[in-house]
Amino acid sequence: MALNSVNTNSGALIALQNLQSTNNELGVVQGRINTGKKVNSAKDNGAIWAIAQGQRGEISALNAVKDSLDRGSSAVDVAMAAGESVSDLLVQLKEKALSATDKSLSTASRKALNEDFKAVRDQIATVVSNAKFNGVNLLDNSTTTNGYKALSNTAGSTIKVAGENLSLGGANVTVAATTTIGTSTLATTALAAVNTSIDRVSASLARLGTGSKALETHSTFVGKLSDALENGIGNLVDADLAKESAKLQSLQTKQQLGVQALSIANSSSSILLGLFR
Repeated sequence: MALNSVNTNSGALIALQNLQSTNNELGVVQGRINTGKKVNSAKDNGAIWAIAQGQRGEISALNAVKDSLDRGSSAVDVAMAAGESVSDLLVQLKEKALSATDKSLSTASRKALNEDFKAVRDQIATVVSNAKFNGVNLLDNSTTTNGYKALSNTAGSTIKVAGENLSLGGANVTVAATTTIGTSTLATTALAAVNTSIDRVSASLARLGTGSKALETHSTFVGKLSDALENGIGNLVDADLAKESAKLQSLQTKQQLGVQALSIANSSSSILLGLFR
């Protein structure tokens, strides 16, 4: 390096440029270590940041899908629990109706059986009317046509679970709200209705079970899809902290050497003073 000017110190300028470059690299590495990300904003890598941001939006949307599926599963589970109760009550009605077909029963015994029958019959209506979750009742005929539609993807498609009508006198529970067993003839008619109801309610529960399984399976898939997208974003933007730590040590050493080089370059111009002694 030529020493011929006190106005321009090219060595110091070069040392300063290198030191600034090292400091910039050091700042990038420290930012990655602080945030754990190699792409933390659009200025780090615009294309990668845009892709990652789009996938974050997809994950948020999948969370909404998962919530919808969970609500659907809960509504179906409540309906199935109530449907099983209805089936149990029908079994009780069958016992009482069968007993009432006995023509040798006394008037008092038949009356007692009839009262029990009506109490259990009315309990079916109570169970069905209370089989609600979040305002959805899959058993009272209010959702038989449209069913419950849960979101299946971020495009707004849905999975439908059909409602089942377990109301008294409906398509499945043929026992009417006025059915009694006050006579042996009425008891025989009621027994036939109860037997039909038991078979149809069992079929309804099977359909609800299939719907519940479908919601559960799809919910599991959505959860796995969300996890996969999360991992994909991590692959795009997360920093390799082990690598960054090693680079940090290297840059810190380089920074110290750069400071020393700049100090040497700044002091070299004083050698010119020796020419004028």
